[in-house]
Amino acid sequence: MNIFSLLAQTARRYPTLGAIYRGTDPVLTYSELHSRVLRLAFRLQKDCPPGARIGVATDNCPEYVELMFAVWAAGCVLVPINFKLHPREMLQIIEDAGAQIVFASGALRDAIAAQTAAQVVTIGSADYERWIHEESCEPAQVRPEALAWLFYTSGTTGRSKGAMLSHRNVMAMTLAHLADVESIDENMSQIHAAPMSHGSGLYIPAYVARGARQVVPASGGFDPQEFLALCDEHPGCGAFLAPTMVQRIRREAESRCRRPAHLRSIIYGGGPMYLEELKKSLKTFGQVFAQIYGQGESPMTITSLRRQDHALPDDAILSSVGCARTAVEVAIIGNDGHRLPDGEIGEIVCRGDVVMAGYWNDPVATANTLRDGWLRTGDMGSLDARGYLTLRDRSKDVVISGGSNIYPREVEEALLSHPSVSEVCVVGQTDDEWGEVVVAFVVASEGSRPSAEDLDRHCLERIARFKRPKHYRLVSSLPKNSYGKVLKRELKAGLQAE
Repeated sequence: MNIFSLLAQTARRYPTLGAIYRGTDPVLTYSELHSRVLRLAFRLQKDCPPGARIGVATDNCPEYVELMFAVWAAGCVLVPINFKLHPREMLQIIEDAGAQIVFASGALRDAIAAQTAAQVVTIGSADYERWIHEESCEPAQVRPEALAWLFYTSGTTGRSKGAMLSHRNVMAMTLAHLADVESIDENMSQIHAAPMSHGSGLYIPAYVARGARQVVPASGGFDPQEFLALCDEHPGCGAFLAPTMVQRIRREAESRCRRPAHLRSIIYGGGPMYLEELKKSLKTFGQVFAQIYGQGESPMTITSLRRQDHALPDDAILSSVGCARTAVEVAIIGNDGHRLPDGEIGEIVCRGDVVMAGYWNDPVATANTLRDGWLRTGDMGSLDARGYLTLRDRSKDVVISGGSNIYPREVEEALLSHPSVSEVCVVGQTDDEWGEVVVAFVVASEGSRPSAEDLDRHCLERIARFKRPKHYRLVSSLPKNSYGKVLKRELKAGLQAE
């Protein structure tokens, strides 16, 4: 059950195929990748006991793939660290995980080494390459329940927690992706425009299992022009992108007046994709989209909206996050913990082999999140008769005004259909009379400045009067974390301070 076996099988089947590319330049074949991984694993086994946590803190780079599989081949635990975090936040993850070794990019090495007792190895340095020239090793034999990955939450609500993902969890995630989302083969490519420490990295096992290419942009990050250029050069290109990234490449493609030659699929998730933007992107790129809904606690794997679903002329389906994934059960429960009928809004729960074992060193949070075999997501939603799940909001983000529940996403969808609105975030503000009132923070489209009266009229044409915002705030931008998620807590804190 060791996830390393996916690489071992592919290297045997496709030894001369290109495994990793930087931009358009080949870096390693599958045979070369397999050899380097086992040499890195030998050194890790020499320096660390089985189950040791190994941190990786870097922007996207070709070495990320070999480090992932070397950690697993050694029987250790991967701890990806988002390179956009503040050094204090990185240190919190390193200390919480008890990482014994941290592989870091040159830009991060000094800041990390100054704050931790863990051994810090600079990726790509002469020291790193000396590790590659060690002997080879036999991959570790591990139980399916053995820890493979400590996936730290993005921390939009505070201190990050480490979701404990076993080899069984990661394998279930990989198989569900191949069953539900993409049909991948050796003539395809994955472009890592999103962070490999997060969504994009979670799909590496699926692409490796099928002998496809891992393409790391030369910039190491996301640039719309570079992304589209890579889709012109590599075969059968797919990528995981956050909705804000989809919007940016859509605008870039429109400015070029053509879609890239070899774009095959875009998997989007990690935040809300609003209906109007999705329709614009479908018009620009065609039927290349699939949506995933998941959390780090059930990595990328709760529901999916398939490519064929995006072709249906049904806004209710396009506004949903699809149906339950293969081998995952999804339900909606009320405050009493019992299942709710179709159409009623409650908390989304799920269970299956993909769900984490719990939070690292946090039994209280584990007990609150895993109950009776179910993962309590904290998200609110409803199922229709066909099994399509529609997200409403995080339970903590629901605005209760005058005793009525108002779901911010519904209000945001209405406002985003206004031509002068580029981005919007809706939150609740404490009010003596109503309990809470709705406040909309609006980023106007370039060259526009919509009035509150105009926005109010627009809302009243689309949603119930009691749901419309009480106040509209025009802002130049919305506060976001390193994964591009809007930090509602900062907006709420500002309102509270007022």
